Amino acid sequence: MLDTSTIHAIADELADAERERTTVLLLSARHPGMTVDDAYAVQRVWVERGLAAGRRLVGRKIGLTSKVMQQATGITEPDYGAIFADMIHETGAVLPFDRYSNVRIEVELAFVLAQPLEGPDATLFDVLDATKYVVPALEILSSRIELDGRTIVDTISDNAAMGGMVVGGRPVAVDTVDLRWVGALLYRNETIEESGVAAAVLDHPAAGVAWLANKLAQHGTRLEAGDIVLAGSFTRPLWVERGDTIHADYGTLGAVTCRFS
Repeated sequence: MLDTSTIHAIADELADAERERTTVLLLSARHPGMTVDDAYAVQRVWVERGLAAGRRLVGRKIGLTSKVMQQATGITEPDYGAIFADMIHETGAVLPFDRYSNVRIEVELAFVLAQPLEGPDATLFDVLDATKYVVPALEILSSRIELDGRTIVDTISDNAAMGGMVVGGRPVAVDTVDLRWVGALLYRNETIEESGVAAAVLDHPAAGVAWLANKLAQHGTRLEAGDIVLAGSFTRPLWVERGDTIHADYGTLGAVTCRFS
């Protein structure tokens, strides 16, 4: 376990990297004894500083829930990060490319909760009961830690690489569509790059939200009514360059579009 001063020093380092749009060397290599609990402690420091600065916590993202994402990163267990209100954008947004580092896009579903959701024994059915609606979303990944060789402690410390999200399309109640079969086509500059279906996320995207509720219970907290949960990507991350237009077609659920300027 890392001591408090080291945890705060790592949080400072990551804050500097975010501000300066740089990346830091692997934490796992420099702190070989670093644990998952240490990494979440670093993340909590970052969240607490955001709250103290007036940012508003509105939900969580789940990462590394699908085989394609685990294969893309070499990491075999899920993680989670925080979503602040100022990270959320509506479809059609023009986003400053320089706001992010190592910019990539993921295709996801966002769950908006009508009721609190609490572990440690939350199930997929509890998630469906607690959900107000599900809406298409794109997650913007922004990594402040070098990518090659990273482990789960690197990604967790870096707020699970959460940079932002874009929402759009058609919100749907969970009993009006088979969420496992929600599909999406991901385009960059009018060329299709990726496609997938939501069942790639733990066989059902709501299963990821149940995992999150149970993991949060281990950390003494829960999901609240009104929270937004990004349930995990069902395509590989797509690298983005300045000037790129990203378009995700979710079929009957509509589309989400953004451009990086």
